[in-house]
This record gives sequence, C-alpha cells and structure tokens, in this order.
Amino acid sequence: MTTTLYQFALCPFCNKVRAGLQLKGIPFEEVEVSPRSKVELPPLPEGAPKKVPVLEVGDTVFWDSTQILSQLDEAFPETVPFIPTDEATRASADAMEQWVDEEFIQSLPPVLYGTWREANKASKIIAKHSRFGTGEGLAVKFGGPVIMHAVAKRILKRNGRTDAHAWVRENLDYFERELGERDFVCGDALSVADVAMHGALTCISAFPIFENVQSRPRLYAWFERVEAMKEPTAGVAQESRGC
Repeated sequence: MTTTLYQFALCPFCNKVRAGLQLKGIPFEEVEVSPRSKVELPPLPEGAPKKVPVLEVGDTVFWDSTQILSQLDEAFPETVPFIPTDEATRASADAMEQWVDEEFIQSLPPVLYGTWREANKASKIIAKHSRFGTGEGLAVKFGGPVIMHAVAKRILKRNGRTDAHAWVRENLDYFERELGERDFVCGDALSVADVAMHGALTCISAFPIFENVQSRPRLYAWFERVEAMKEPTAGVAQESRGC
C-alpha cells in the first residue's frame, strides 16, 4: 500500500504530517504541489478544500493536518500511537495541538519570509524540493517568496506586531513553560502535541530563528528526543508531477 504526502516544503502544517509519518516509521512518497496551480493534488472528495497537506493512503484520501494525524492511528494501528487513551491527557494533547495550529504556526511566516534574506533562503529550499517545469518552477521559485514576503508583512500588521522574531520567542517561552520538566508534552509518552510542535519547529530549522530553540537546553533536549524517535526506514521518495 503506497502512502503519498502532497505538500509545500515550507508549509508548517505539511511538516506536522511529515513528522507524524516519520515518527510512525511509515515509508511515504512526497509530491511537491505548486502553490499557484495545485494541479499535482489528487482528486479530492466533495467538500474537501484544495489545500495541502493531503495524504493518500492506498485509495483513501485524507486532508487537514489535525485529522490526518488522528487518522494515522487508525490506518496504522501497529505503530506508536499519537492519541492518548486517557480522556484528561487527550484533552491536554488536543489543546496543545490547537495552540500550535492557531498561535505558533501563525507566527512562522514572518520569520520564513519577513526579510528579503529570509525570503531568498526560502526560495532555495523551495527550488530544492520542487520538480516543476521550467515556467512553473521559475514562477514558484521567484514569485512565491515575493508574494509570501507581502503576506508575512500583512500577518504582522493584522496581529499588531512589528518584531517577528520576538513574537516567535514569546511563543517558545509559552511552550517551554507548558513542557516543564517532562520528557514529552503530556508526560512520559509521545502524543499528537509533540508531533505538531516538532513538525512546526522542523519547518524553521534551516532559518536563523531556530537558534532560539537551540539556545534553550530544556526545549532543545525535547526537540532532539522527539527527533531521535523517527524511524530511519521512513524514507521519502520524491516524484515529479509538475508541468
């Protein structure tokens, strides 16, 4: 049974799902989707938004990063579980995943595209992952960062922020307080909360802002602890479906 992740390389929600697949040791293929045309996406069920991430497991299509991580437990029951069985623990894990989605991830575009230097780095990462045709590839490589730079500025303005890095640091402060002295967010076992935050942080690991994670011993130890749980056999084969 083939598992395929349709994604944007620098989409934090896609990185959430990628982290989940790697932590469960599920081999998968990646398809980089053009943010302009999205023609690479598979046929979606009626009502499903034309957005990434989309995960195709055999003939079944899942969408929405939170729903995908939840469905992985059912689709691959022999792997490490993400959803706690204890109701109180599950509520805590769900609350943290929601915070990652609604608060932390919202602060990331301005540190990925906020300056022209960051936008240029982003364009190189996009080029490394994409296999689009020449015209589409150039448009995504050079046009995408310009658009996202403008989006990043709007996100800052909408949230009453002027310093993108300070915003992320505040969020890291919050997460570190919530983590406390525990090995994982909800105690001794990995949960969807760890998967979500680790995936989001992986999205910025190649950017200067990640130094703010590495400089925090407790937080970085947690990051490395989760990273070490990823299965080396969960390789990613990239395929080209661009035009």
